[in-house]
Amino acid sequence: MSTNTKQAEAPSTSQRPAPGGMMGRGPMGAMGQPVAKAKNFKLTFKRLLKWFHPFRGRLLIVLVLAILSTGFTIASPRLVGQAIDLITSTLVLRMQGQAAEFDNVAIYQVLLWLFGFYLLSSAFMLCTQWIMASVSQRTVQGMREATAAKLRRLPLSYYDSHPHGDILSRVTNDLDTISTTLQQSATQSITSVIQLFGFIIMMLTISPSLTLVVVATLPLYAVATVIIAKKSQKHFVAQQKNLGLLSGHVDEMFSGQVVVKAYGHESASIEKFETINAEYTDAYQRANFVSGIIFPAMNFISNLGYVLISVIGGLWITSGRLSVGSIVAFIQYSRSFTQPILQTANIANILQSTIACAERVFEVLDEEEEQDPVVTRFTPVLHGDQDLRGAVTLSNVCFRYKEDQPLIENLSLSVKPRSIVAIVGPTGAGKTTLVNLLMRFYEIDSGDISVDGQSTSTLSRAELRSRFGMVLQDTWLFGGSIYDNIAFGRPNAERDDVIAAAIAAHADHFIRTLPDGYDTVLNEEFSNISQGQKQLLTIARALLANPDILILDEATSNVDTRTEMQIQHAMKKLMKNRTSFVIAHRLSTIQDAENILVMDKGSIIEQGTHAQLMAKNGFYHDLFLSQFSEPAMPV
Repeated sequence: MSTNTKQAEAPSTSQRPAPGGMMGRGPMGAMGQPVAKAKNFKLTFKRLLKWFHPFRGRLLIVLVLAILSTGFTIASPRLVGQAIDLITSTLVLRMQGQAAEFDNVAIYQVLLWLFGFYLLSSAFMLCTQWIMASVSQRTVQGMREATAAKLRRLPLSYYDSHPHGDILSRVTNDLDTISTTLQQSATQSITSVIQLFGFIIMMLTISPSLTLVVVATLPLYAVATVIIAKKSQKHFVAQQKNLGLLSGHVDEMFSGQVVVKAYGHESASIEKFETINAEYTDAYQRANFVSGIIFPAMNFISNLGYVLISVIGGLWITSGRLSVGSIVAFIQYSRSFTQPILQTANIANILQSTIACAERVFEVLDEEEEQDPVVTRFTPVLHGDQDLRGAVTLSNVCFRYKEDQPLIENLSLSVKPRSIVAIVGPTGAGKTTLVNLLMRFYEIDSGDISVDGQSTSTLSRAELRSRFGMVLQDTWLFGGSIYDNIAFGRPNAERDDVIAAAIAAHADHFIRTLPDGYDTVLNEEFSNISQGQKQLLTIARALLANPDILILDEATSNVDTRTEMQIQHAMKKLMKNRTSFVIAHRLSTIQDAENILVMDKGSIIEQGTHAQLMAKNGFYHDLFLSQFSEPAMPV
């Protein structure tokens, strides 16, 4: 494992994005708004294209259909011009006093062709969108599955070094952005390019001179877009900054509502909210007003070109250089000419953000995975007829999170089967790190750790971890029934086994008082059961798993005295006939441990029973007394 992925002792696993930080980094959509940019656009774009290789045939069909659909759309104004010319030519002859009849057959034929073109264009476009939706969803489905599988293979150090909100954003928002872009923008980019060149070609066939007039307006579009985008940028930055402040404040006030009310800060909180909200509203209005000028500006430039073309076209009609139908068709092309330009510019922005999202996803896929050796089956150690499971030995173990900051140096320890080992010490002493090394959440730098005589480095992580059970201070439950949460310890367990584990953990009574008993579904916040009840469920889960070795991390904290007694009774049953490592913060809970390890700065500085350590009058003695020497609070 690379050292740059390692963190300091007790890294947080509950980090969140900065308040108000946008979880998704997808495209903003409108022109003039800031977009996230990839560090290496070209490389990421090539990698993204590789995900389309299985769908090359479908993409070719999409390209052909998009060309046909756009071609019919481009040809339609010319047919309209022909129909107009058929009508106007007859009207001119009549105005000249000549007897002329409308060529209804020709007119109807042109209209029929026009109807067919529109119908085919719509049908081809519908097919294009349907195929592209399928391709984009299947592509992103593959990326999502690859990302999820990758996350399962990443070491704990990755989760310790990355905020959970950021990981969630990559798996959800970033992939959703890619999906949306592929589905909507891919075909749009194709049609926009075809339309742009198609309109120019069609205008050239009608009048090269008028085409130059239209093309001459392009620099005006570019200048207007650049000027407006530059001016709107700072307002959008201010908008995002104030949105972050607003989200952060709301999150803080809602999560700390009890404290705010207790200290009477409601008015101050509301006042601060109103201030930030006003600043956000002002920034939002300014940003959207300035960026909104783009489209009126485009319309203004387009109208100038339209007026110019209409005047010149009118003069040319009177001189006979062009027909009415040709001018009408040309005006249609010139009015539509700006649309693909705007679409292309917007797609370019969207593509920048999409590639940035793809880059964030690829960063996850490129992370170093946990490496397992060739799977070695675990063979229990037998001494005579006795199965001695649960023996743990550490030999000269060295470990550091950072290359220049040693944490554990030459640690050696021998733990007998079915013994209780308590681990105590100040914050940062290495207690949690020691447990993480036992379960190979982190790899040791040197030395060896063995379980029942087999080096853990020769066992797969799944094989090794199947022998451990964990009950942590921070209980983890998932959205489902109480039964499912207990059965998580052994998914193939019978219902009677689940109930038996709950009874042994002193959880059966409160479970049966719930509306649906074991089938009660935990709500989103898990607020329909207490903290102590959550802990009893995790103990029942560990009992059901029936591990050889237990890891207990102060499972009785943050509960009332009565619940603590229940948890202690349940833990005694859990630890019976099992090797147990107990990380203790309250030393009063581990006085009966057979061996107490006192750790400081990554080393075991003392070990023995409670009585032996107290008799030494050393570090443990002072640590123990410090927890009972707090001065009494005045009444």
